[in-house]
Amino acid sequence: MALMIQRLVVGLLLWTFLLPPGGWAGEIIGGWEVRPHSRPYMAFLHIQRGDKIYLCGGFLVAKNFVLTAAHCQGDSITVVLGAHNIQQQERSQQVIRVRRQIPHPQYNTETLNNDIMLLQLSSNAMLTREVGLVRLTTGKHRVLPGTVCKVAGWGMTSLNTRTDTLREVNLSVVSNRLCQKRYWIYVPSTMLCLGNPKYPKSTYKGDSGSPLVCRGVAEGIVSFGAYKSITPPVGFTRISHFVPWIKANMC
Repeated sequence: MALMIQRLVVGLLLWTFLLPPGGWAGEIIGGWEVRPHSRPYMAFLHIQRGDKIYLCGGFLVAKNFVLTAAHCQGDSITVVLGAHNIQQQERSQQVIRVRRQIPHPQYNTETLNNDIMLLQLSSNAMLTREVGLVRLTTGKHRVLPGTVCKVAGWGMTSLNTRTDTLREVNLSVVSNRLCQKRYWIYVPSTMLCLGNPKYPKSTYKGDSGSPLVCRGVAEGIVSFGAYKSITPPVGFTRISHFVPWIKANMC
């Protein structure tokens, strides 16, 4: 009975930030449009799952690997690199199909623990001014509460507002205790909590898999938030915990 209640709570309270089927991406909430191609590591994911289409974010960590959230799995995935406006065919864009999806073997679809996935591309990306790599954190690094980080994405700006250009917002790392009070699934060793509830700044639907960048280093992956709410804090996968797994699977 307790397990059934917990599963019901997850269904009612959590929202993984996949954009709804058939929708196009919108904005980070409370953020701004970035200078075009100033975040060259950003990847836009077009996910086919059955007869439905989902959208996620991701980020280039090697010429042939993109890192994203495990809940962004699909039957097939196409990655768009070098994009700013996802509704336009920009000359900078590189469209590459995913050869292999590598979700973490302990990813839990109910609790969203270990929400991380590597995507091996079918061909190497060409590194240009508009397409580049982001540096990953180390396995020993811990992001402290109060640290201000940036997260960019093509996710929605409100419950029903969308746009097509890449946007970014500053979010502060908050205490693990704050997230544990709001989300019973929160695991401090594998997750990060960001966003002050007093300020309307957050990630939302369509931002799944996008990177949290702190001082130029990728520290987190957009994972979950409150169901039908844009109020922070929101949950991120803590990359530092998974560095050994990432390195082992990029060989």
